[in-house]
Amino acid sequence: MAIDISIIIPAYNEGRTIEKVIDSLYRLLSDSEYSFQLIVVDDGSKDDTKVIAQQALEYLEKGKGSFRLISKENGGKGSAIRAGIPYVEGDYVIIQDADLENDPQDILRMLQVIKSENLKVLYGSRFLKTENKSLYPAFYWGGRVVTMATNVLFGQRLTDEPTCYKMFAGDLLKSIDLKCKGFEFCPEVTAKVSKRGYKIKEIPISYFPRTKEEGKKLSWKDGVEALWTLLKYRFIK
Repeated sequence: MAIDISIIIPAYNEGRTIEKVIDSLYRLLSDSEYSFQLIVVDDGSKDDTKVIAQQALEYLEKGKGSFRLISKENGGKGSAIRAGIPYVEGDYVIIQDADLENDPQDILRMLQVIKSENLKVLYGSRFLKTENKSLYPAFYWGGRVVTMATNVLFGQRLTDEPTCYKMFAGDLLKSIDLKCKGFEFCPEVTAKVSKRGYKIKEIPISYFPRTKEEGKKLSWKDGVEALWTLLKYRFIK
């Protein structure tokens, strides 16, 4: 049976939220018209993320959907996503962070658009939805700068390059030779998709930012690395 959407969930020390993320995705997708696959990648968590995810997925295996748990040594978000990509069976694939900052309802909207418009790539933009708020000005402006650099270097017209909700045709994402280990997954995959000639469309998505105390892991260094990654892949073959 063909699978419509595969969802890769990279997780590191997300024991407080991983069960809710898995449950939210399952309830949403099992009530939809789409067939789905959940791929949880535990990136060497030091807490009980792996145990909780395993229990949640074992329970869900009795119902609709396909499920897989991958456990690996800690290497960063990019390495976790890369570990999950070979197991993708869906016509489309999206990344879902395990932190509840995004609303899984938007996945259905994105899937409808990417299928109906026969797109290979679609991003969900937090900035196209004006009611969304950012807790930290540094994150807001850092994302804006990275997005501006992307548009200048690759001729895109994006409003939110660092968005988590990036949806791809499964065959496209699996064909990209990714090297990322950490948060540079976003600029690397955007750069490589752009160099293949794809113009990336965006639609508005909801955003519920969490605080550093709640586990937000990004720092200013990740913004610098994102800019370097964009420059690197713009000027190499």
